[in-house]
Amino acid sequence: METSYIQNFLKVVDCGSMSEAARQLQLSPAAIAQQMRVLEHDMGCSLLVRQGRNVRPNGAGQRLYAKGQLLLRSLHELRDHVGAEEDAGELRLGTLNTALHGFLPDVLRRFTQAHARVQLHIRTGLAPELYAALMHGELDAALCLKPTFELPKSVLWHPLRHEPLVVLAPAASAHLGPLELLRTQPLIRYDRRLGGGKLADDHLRTLGITPLERFEINSVLAIAMLVEHGLGVALVPDIGPALTQGRTIQALPLPQTTPSAPSGREVGLLWMRASPRQGWIQGLLQCAQG
Repeated sequence: METSYIQNFLKVVDCGSMSEAARQLQLSPAAIAQQMRVLEHDMGCSLLVRQGRNVRPNGAGQRLYAKGQLLLRSLHELRDHVGAEEDAGELRLGTLNTALHGFLPDVLRRFTQAHARVQLHIRTGLAPELYAALMHGELDAALCLKPTFELPKSVLWHPLRHEPLVVLAPAASAHLGPLELLRTQPLIRYDRRLGGGKLADDHLRTLGITPLERFEINSVLAIAMLVEHGLGVALVPDIGPALTQGRTIQALPLPQTTPSAPSGREVGLLWMRASPRQGWIQGLLQCAQG
């Protein structure tokens, strides 16, 4: 029996859809459907109830879901136990795309220098996806936005950096100032379905600014490129030098306004308190803190 099929079964249940699970796993829907059929054959019973494009676990599927999480976690802990004396093994790290474009490469360089035999498996995703993957034992740690809800005691959080909102503007018009640019220039929105985009939208509402919207995009670097081409200005989290490096644009800090205006977002590391990879996770934290 392929343990990867069990892991993908968990993803299907979490998503409630084979097509969405396939998208997140970067597999074809046909491949996921075939894996589910093989798994049902191996188990000797059906596991999923299909309702149009949606699926949900039946009684057997619910039992497999619960035991499957424990099985995958135990297998991963076994690998760690076998390689514990060698400082070798795998660390599964989830991260936001913006961190990969910003400060994470330097962190990874320092970590791999200190732990040359640890293989890092890096998975990108949105903060809710990374949190769910951590809770299901698919990740050892997640570099993401600070959760807006109270964390269970089994999960630890350590803040790493504050990313303030900045206005991206062509260098030639930067003299107008950030607020005037937001009031008068077309806005290239950061996708409001994302934490940073929602933060920017909340800030505009607090300031009472109704911008002239032109585009809405889910990539900060793509937004920076459009700003450079003179298509508008943007309000985005400052992910670091990658925003403006090599571009004829500027990142303008927002002035101090009202205390109620959200000023930025917190990025940090999440991991399980009982993780068998505590040593490597602490090493990752040390590398992230310089």
